[in-house]
Amino acid sequence: MTDEELNKAFKEAVSYVNSYTEPLPADLLLKLYAYYKIANKNYNNPGSKTPLINAFKANALIQAQKISANEAMEHYIQLVEKEVKKT
Repeated sequence: MTDEELNKAFKEAVSYVNSYTEPLPADLLLKLYAYYKIANKNYNNPGSKTPLINAFKANALIQAQKISANEAMEHYIQLVEKEVKKT
């Protein structure tokens, strides 16, 4: 997959998740969060007003920190296909 194709597929997966109306499991949301942040090279601290949520988000980022932005996009797309779309 070319970088352009990967970026397009990633944006489509993000759009799909953003428009998804059913509740998703917290562990899945944390993985998606971490992959999204890494894919966008946004390493800012989580911005929740709840310290516990910030801790979970920070932990998710730490667990995924050794992957590249492209790998993060690929993982995000795979998670959406497998866990959200259930294809």
